[in-house]
Amino acid sequence: MKDGTGVINLKAMGDPDGFLGRLKPVVSDSMPANAQILLSFSPCQPFSEPEDLAGTDCTSVAACLVVRFHRLNRYISHYISYGRHEGNEFHYNATRKMLSVSYFAPAHNDQPLTIVHYHCSPNHSTSFIRAQSLSTDEPLQIWVESPCACPNACAMGDLGQGTIFLIILSLSAAAYFILGSCALRPYRSSSGIQISPEPSVWCMICYLCSERKPGRRRNRDDTL
Repeated sequence: MKDGTGVINLKAMGDPDGFLGRLKPVVSDSMPANAQILLSFSPCQPFSEPEDLAGTDCTSVAACLVVRFHRLNRYISHYISYGRHEGNEFHYNATRKMLSVSYFAPAHNDQPLTIVHYHCSPNHSTSFIRAQSLSTDEPLQIWVESPCACPNACAMGDLGQGTIFLIILSLSAAAYFILGSCALRPYRSSSGIQISPEPSVWCMICYLCSERKPGRRRNRDDTL
């Protein structure tokens, strides 16, 4: 943040697919009884809804409302974009420990479509949507409880145990092949191509070992 209090990692709040909420029911008094509203929201990663249908209003968005109408024994779905990641506005309240992010339409109107309030919750182990409010006159309001909303709580680019293991394995394999290419010499024999250690490699190792022992003896003689 600009005031130097730390960094809030929004990406760490989402699931492996980047979603903080996927097709989560939303209550609205302005919708008819035969309609169902579902919310999909990603705090950091753009997504499209549905994934297998291009050209809908929810293409590369941050929040999408899916309105389903039940007619003639089947559902008719309408996809409505409720903000993108481009042009976001951030406001941090240090007193309440809350980061508010406004998501706008592509034209960046004065009125945001969605405002998400990320509250610092160090006592929780996961991020979740605590409440949401949808009305026709105001933006969609979402309240999120997350330990990652605390400054510097979820560092960006943390290395897991699996990543560290892969790095060590890759370095070991690279060292094995490099040393093997230097220490082994291929030659052709009656049974085919074979490899054998380079004599100079073993001589160099023996030379280094033999050089260390006289050095120690000379040090002892000097002390005497």
